[in-house]
Amino acid sequence: MLDAQNNPTRTYLDRRVEEFRAQVNRRIDGSLTEDEFRPLRLMNGLYLQLHAYMLRVAIPYGTLNADQLDVLAEISERWDRSYGHFTTRQNIQYNWPKLPDVPDMLARLADVNLHAIQTSGNTIRNVTADPLAGAHADELMDPRPVAELIRIWSTDHPEYQFLGRKFKIAVTGSPNDRAVTKAHDLAVRIVEKDGEIGYQILVGGGLGRTPVVGRVIREFLPQADLLPYLEAVLSVYNLAGRRDNKYKARIKITVNEMGLEEFSTRVDEAFARIRPEFSGADQDLLAELQTAFAAPELAPRDDAAYHAARAADPVFASWADVNLREHFAEGYAIAMISLKPHGGVPGDANAEQMRVVAELARKYGQNEVRVTQEQNLVLPHVAKADLPAVFGELKAHGLATANAGLASDIIACPGMDYCALATARSIPVAQQIAERMAENEIDVGEMAIKISGCINACGHHHIGDIGILGLDRAGVENYQITLGGDAGPDMKIGEKTGPGFAYDEVADAVERLVHAYLDLRHDGELFRDTISRTGPEPFKSALYDEEKANAA
Repeated sequence: MLDAQNNPTRTYLDRRVEEFRAQVNRRIDGSLTEDEFRPLRLMNGLYLQLHAYMLRVAIPYGTLNADQLDVLAEISERWDRSYGHFTTRQNIQYNWPKLPDVPDMLARLADVNLHAIQTSGNTIRNVTADPLAGAHADELMDPRPVAELIRIWSTDHPEYQFLGRKFKIAVTGSPNDRAVTKAHDLAVRIVEKDGEIGYQILVGGGLGRTPVVGRVIREFLPQADLLPYLEAVLSVYNLAGRRDNKYKARIKITVNEMGLEEFSTRVDEAFARIRPEFSGADQDLLAELQTAFAAPELAPRDDAAYHAARAADPVFASWADVNLREHFAEGYAIAMISLKPHGGVPGDANAEQMRVVAELARKYGQNEVRVTQEQNLVLPHVAKADLPAVFGELKAHGLATANAGLASDIIACPGMDYCALATARSIPVAQQIAERMAENEIDVGEMAIKISGCINACGHHHIGDIGILGLDRAGVENYQITLGGDAGPDMKIGEKTGPGFAYDEVADAVERLVHAYLDLRHDGELFRDTISRTGPEPFKSALYDEEKANAA
């Protein structure tokens, strides 16, 4: 693991902090208006939400060490309300900072090589990756060195600080694609062809008001060509992308309007010009990063204590069945830490919980913590013999909910409780549904319920088995339901079911869908398999016919 991101350097971070401190002081003394201050604060990840400022901190490719997580906890206590909110972009957000304190928050982040640069604005955002990278047994190669290379290249890149719109990049090294790559503006999938490792490149994905599944623009790209090819894609988009309408300024619109073939031709032309400018320094750096991210040396461990604990404690056994993932090393496991206690706020962790996870990482987890796109945390390298002790600590601090990947592991954006863009509440809806699901979700099995509080789709509702979109209908919250979305390697956009539901009807509606699934499924079928086999009509009938019957 790379212990601390070594680009940007500490000198660079300190300079950025002091530059922003001066800008904040000018805003406070009135030298800058809010309109003048807005682009400056956004360059430093600071938003103005409904009730307060919000600071979004980058967690590159979702990887933290224990010291960094401790500092995130400290910041929440010193300058916020003692909690942080982990997002679907593998970031953390603080929802209540006071403007004069923000430079001090950024300075403390810099102490552990963290920052908020490019977590906002029309630039290349925080690079995301598979949260189980470097640990899962199904991985071809750890994608984090590639993600770090892209992060270094894109940070303060002079050509791409004022794009038409924000630009999101994801990287995966697994065929099972836990990085949701097809929902990104650009994605890099590590692949192998004829014994050679290279990249499959996708462009034009995205959710929001116009959901589009990303498409392959290059089936196989040699490793040495990655950065010049990304330069080519970004340069074509930067010149051709629309700036007359922000809703049509993302690369997905550019690709759709131009056509993938024409866009690809222009990229190839740009690549031919750009490629000779790269001398190989990027490949030298990639080799260094691959060494820095080398898998930890994991000594063989006897897992008899793990099996004894399973036999003795059914609660531990249930947690292990649901929250563990297969590790590449025998005798080890990946431990998913749910931030979705039944009835809790999805993605929130208080300072004490963050410190507990940090200490578990030091003691049992090779000093590594990951943040997932599902708003949970991960200990990626835990000996099975240590899992009973890990579980005991998690349980004592409200972190041992056995629901990773189940129906109550709900993704939800902050919604109208915080966000100035939201048109409906998300968090209370998620809480209501999770409490309904708690009793029988083991029987339901794997299911993705995702909730967005506006059309921007930060809750990824388009790609949930059950997606919920909160809208404003003449001043009243109305929730539209979609079915059959899929966030996996064959990403699929869910289908709208029909008229929306009132705020107090959503949990009942979801419960009807779940009961319909239990009635319709064949043995071992996941929700997405059942709806693929039956089509959506039986689910729509359960959703609306039963509602009419209950009303009558």
